Amino acid sequence: MSNKLVDWVLGNVEEWRDHRDQNYLEKWKEYERLWRGEWAAQDRMRDSERSRVTSPALQQAIENHTAEIEEAVFGQGDHLFDIKDDLADQQPQDVEYMKNYMKECFKKNKLRKAVGDVILLASIYGTGIGELSIKKTKELMPASRPMQDMDAVAIGVEEKEKVNVVLKPVSPQNFVIDPTATSIEDAMGVAIEEFVSAHKIAEGITNGVYFNVDVNDDPTDDSDLEASWIDEHYKDDKIKVIRYYGLIPEKLLDSVDNEVEDLFEEETSELMEEYGNLVEALVVVANDSKLLKAERSPYMMKDRPIVAYQDDTVPNRFWGRGIAEKGFNMQKAIDAQLRSYLDGLALTTVPMMAMDATRLPRGSKFEVRPGKSILTNGNPAEVLMPFKFGATDASGIQTAQAFEAMLLQATGTLDTAGMATTPAGGELSVTLATILKKNKRTLVNFQDQFLIPFIEKAAWRFMQFDPEHFPVQDWKFVPASTLGMLAREVEQQQFINLLKTLGPDSPLTPILLQGILQNSSLPNREQLLVTLQQAMQPNPEQQQMQQAAMQLQLQQAQAETAKTMGEAKEREALAAKHLTEARFEPEAVKAKVLTAISTNLPNEDDMIRAEFDRRVRIAELMLKEKDMDQNKEIVEMQMQQQKQA
Repeated sequence: MSNKLVDWVLGNVEEWRDHRDQNYLEKWKEYERLWRGEWAAQDRMRDSERSRVTSPALQQAIENHTAEIEEAVFGQGDHLFDIKDDLADQQPQDVEYMKNYMKECFKKNKLRKAVGDVILLASIYGTGIGELSIKKTKELMPASRPMQDMDAVAIGVEEKEKVNVVLKPVSPQNFVIDPTATSIEDAMGVAIEEFVSAHKIAEGITNGVYFNVDVNDDPTDDSDLEASWIDEHYKDDKIKVIRYYGLIPEKLLDSVDNEVEDLFEEETSELMEEYGNLVEALVVVANDSKLLKAERSPYMMKDRPIVAYQDDTVPNRFWGRGIAEKGFNMQKAIDAQLRSYLDGLALTTVPMMAMDATRLPRGSKFEVRPGKSILTNGNPAEVLMPFKFGATDASGIQTAQAFEAMLLQATGTLDTAGMATTPAGGELSVTLATILKKNKRTLVNFQDQFLIPFIEKAAWRFMQFDPEHFPVQDWKFVPASTLGMLAREVEQQQFINLLKTLGPDSPLTPILLQGILQNSSLPNREQLLVTLQQAMQPNPEQQQMQQAAMQLQLQQAQAETAKTMGEAKEREALAAKHLTEARFEPEAVKAKVLTAISTNLPNEDDMIRAEFDRRVRIAELMLKEKDMDQNKEIVEMQMQQQKQA
């Protein structure tokens, strides 16, 4: 029955591999050669092509895109992810411990390099794939112990077992998947094919990881699993291994242990015979014949230890679209133009000779080189004649440069040589807007399809295989990827422009400085941020002095207000006094007139009466005139008071 299980797995894997090879493999191998700058005969554009030069335009586009995405992922150093804690949790220290524990394990197992390799593979082939594996290691740590019955301490080494989760990049050439699936979870199964060293298989058999079977047979050569630029592959001490993760008929899996067939099986349809009652399992086959391992999924969440993402999305497909595919046509056009130019240059720069073959010595080998003596039968000027085919058209190089600009446009990458020139729009942010949006799409795919699933699966394995250090809990992970290098440069320029506009005395200046430091990649960034935050906090003594100055200014303002109000009241009282005096002045004038009329009269009665009448008439006229003047003044004073009111 184990042979039936092997045949079942190999049958599915071969069908899936054939579908992949017919649709993608040849293109992938050519993408790989163009990325490495390797020439191959099948890559020639015409039969007469002699030059083997390969333009670095596609290499530059792939490396720029890879560097930008990798910078976006690891822009904040090891701060790759955050763990979201429960709001009801009263002890946030456990979350911080779990996060630091995972980051320490990832750093020790070189996660950053593995993720960078996956991003590079995605840029070339369009799909980045990684495999998670559990690795138990024994770490030696210096330690000291007190010695019994002695006042001394023994110094030595302690051995401690450590559980690590390792991410291994997988090339698409070594990966097969159910062609009808659009993701790892939707597939019936996935498989990884690769050649491994024989000593690793022997070690697995010794440790009980694999069955004790004889796998000494040499594997069948398979150039599709090897690098495309290698001509001769190493053939000794290696074993071809297929690791299958997916659904398996339960009866095939259960029969591996007892190797006994049921003689009274019920009749079932062919569809149910092949696909009925499937269980999630792990199967390892060596050299396409020997079963090394077969068991139900050993992981508590029954998930598959594979994560994958598309560099650029192709709807309803598992395989994505990478930078090499986007720039492939322009790369071929650039290579064809450059090779054509160099082939023509070889004809126009190398000296050629026309000669009369009948006048050369018999058996002589004609060649031209410095210091060479040429024998002729007759005058050499009549026998030999140098000639040229003409000049090579220089427009081929200009056309190649135009094709290179199209390649950069198609791949959404930036020409490093063009950074020194001023953009046509005047603002770098306008020029880079399209590039940043394209990179953001790739970054979203990476976070949703690769980063978060990888962190979750790694946490599940820590919970299952290392519960002593990682307690079982439903953690929520949040990616901490930042903006890439290009986006960071654009934001830094915007911050600087705002600083120039606001000036140093604006209250927003410290906030903008903090944003600039947070987006920077300076080695002492954290120290600068702490210093800036301390500078932003007010000094208590200075704050007290400012409060005292503000109180003094308030008191001065209150005193000025009181003084102004007193002066206004004083003016009002003076005006009232003048009005009262104006009202009583006519009576005083009348009294004075009466006094003047009754004094200094003549002695005789007739003269007294006549003088008195005359004075009375004069006094009446004077009083009338005085009353008119007084009334006029009163009216004017009342009008002024009304205006002031």
